Amino acid sequence: MIRARWLFAAAAGLFLAAAARDGVDRFISATGMPPLALSTSVEVEARDGTLLRAYTVADGRWRLEPGPVDPLFLKMLVAYEDGRFHDHGGIDPLALTRAALQALRYGQVVSGGSTLTMQVARLLEESGTGRVAGKLRQMRVALALERRLSKEEILSLYLRLAPYGGNLEGIRAASISYLGKEPARLTAAEAALLVAIPQSPEGRRPDRHPERAEAARARVLARAVRAGVIEAERAEAALQEPVPRARKPFPAVAPHLADRVTKADPLRQTHRLTLDAALQKRLEALATETVEARGERLQVAMLVADHRSGEILASVGSAAYRADRRQGFLDMTVALRSPGSLLKPLIYGLAFDEGLAHPETLLDDRPMDFAGYRPQNFDRIFRGEIRAREALQMSLNLPAVALTDALGPARLLSALEQAGVKPVLPGGQPGLAVALGGVGVTLSDMVQLYAALARGGVVLPLHVEGEGAPGRRLLSEVSAWQVADILSGMAPPPGAPANRLAYKTGTSYGHRDAWAVGFDGQHVVGIWLGRADGTPVPGVFGADLAAPVLFRAFARLKPALDPLPPPPRTALTVSNAELPQPLRRFRSRLAAFQTTGGPQVAFPPDGAEVERLRGGLKVKVEGGTAPFTWLANGAPVAVSLGGRETMLDLPAGFLTLSVIDADGRSARTAVRLR
Repeated sequence: MIRARWLFAAAAGLFLAAAARDGVDRFISATGMPPLALSTSVEVEARDGTLLRAYTVADGRWRLEPGPVDPLFLKMLVAYEDGRFHDHGGIDPLALTRAALQALRYGQVVSGGSTLTMQVARLLEESGTGRVAGKLRQMRVALALERRLSKEEILSLYLRLAPYGGNLEGIRAASISYLGKEPARLTAAEAALLVAIPQSPEGRRPDRHPERAEAARARVLARAVRAGVIEAERAEAALQEPVPRARKPFPAVAPHLADRVTKADPLRQTHRLTLDAALQKRLEALATETVEARGERLQVAMLVADHRSGEILASVGSAAYRADRRQGFLDMTVALRSPGSLLKPLIYGLAFDEGLAHPETLLDDRPMDFAGYRPQNFDRIFRGEIRAREALQMSLNLPAVALTDALGPARLLSALEQAGVKPVLPGGQPGLAVALGGVGVTLSDMVQLYAALARGGVVLPLHVEGEGAPGRRLLSEVSAWQVADILSGMAPPPGAPANRLAYKTGTSYGHRDAWAVGFDGQHVVGIWLGRADGTPVPGVFGADLAAPVLFRAFARLKPALDPLPPPPRTALTVSNAELPQPLRRFRSRLAAFQTTGGPQVAFPPDGAEVERLRGGLKVKVEGGTAPFTWLANGAPVAVSLGGRETMLDLPAGFLTLSVIDADGRSARTAVRLR
């Protein structure tokens, strides 16, 4: 009978325990949970993951993704806050019992019984810590959290939410602000400080209460020694390390570009850019140095790209990102300005491609009248006949306008658009003034254009995120190399190294803009100086002001230039006397076409697709005076031919064929050879 009663009592006890367990399960499962998806700061990173800039969340707090955290910090945190964190289910009965007994004995709270999970519950709900109802609610949420999340996920929430005073939340925001570093590698003193502050975030802020912060850090170190986390000697050494007494500003590297990419894609949490963080900082320092002794309004912008990949490595929108008389908040890398003479290399490259000229061709530098448009050279001096090479190096206006007249301004505008430039015409219609800067472009546009010249005439759009788009041809490889060869022969600024950097300067009308863009075998760098409001800067010249900055930028980019490529196999590298007769002196294509009896390409017709025969491409000319010279993409392929038909050994692809007769008259056709 007694045994039966015991069995009944045991069964009843098990039933009640099971019922209680089920009731607790239902109670925990029914817990209304706070949102677990936390908004964190939008971050902009360099190519290696270095933080360039972060933005506060909607309520103005700094709350960053934790990222890698020093293991010593995590060990100290668990030892100090919740030694049995990895063993309990959200509530530590031993810690709660100890806290209750101490409170009864001393009449006040001596130690807390909250686990890390309970602290996460409190932080998620932003509830208080002292009231019994609040503590019970935290216990319930903690039990629910433990059922839904892993220990690592709970710890990750703590690392995001732990308060560090002011508007700082989370280990990473605190480490960057107080220590000026990421929390991936911390000293014992730094780790202990970051463990201590959240216990009383306003009372232990080292920037306001360094003595309290130091005392709290000592207690964390002592607990870490007792728990065997660190040795006593290491803790003693850590006590000697000074406590930081001020907050450091969050990184604001490449701020203009960071603003642009976040505005373009506001939903992306992390933007990984192609920028080189160290180079960006060096060039931002150079920008500050450049303008600091030149009044309060002069501004500078810089852009560096790897023209092989199209990656932008540095982008400096202004000398300082602030509202000052320089209008530093404006991003001058994308501001519309007049390019001055920066378009001349493209003009010459197109002329070389069209068979209008060669670097050794003689051009006229004399007064000219283009239907009422009478341009002048910058120095108002005329030099008579001059080689195309020298005319470009001296940046003479008359030869450039004459070539543009022969090409047609619309051809120049079309080439700019092919290069990815978005030119803005003041009057809407292109005129010859475009050749001398009568068009609106940006520094980004000009770096994009010169990158194509540096890449052998192939356009590869510059980019700061993701992969570059496939390239397309703007100029033939020969013409692009000829332009680069000419620009690399320009004399460097006084005091700069004679390193054969291919570069060009420009000064806009009214001395409003000073430019310098240059490239070597791998990189292209663009410099702009002027006033952000577009007012003139008396005495400013690209050669005097921007070119020295360009050479200093290359010096901060790398110790030595990468060599430019050798001449292509088909490049005609001869003197003027050895050129085909029609290429020795430039004659306007318009004038040639206006002369009766000029040559015409009888075959292949313009715009045709032609099959390549065994001997190449058959061509035929009508009219004109023999001998004839044929050019393909600006390179001579048949010289002084007496006959009107011939076979040209040409590769498949898109070709611009030109034929020039003995009187310098010419015709051309564009075909695709298959």
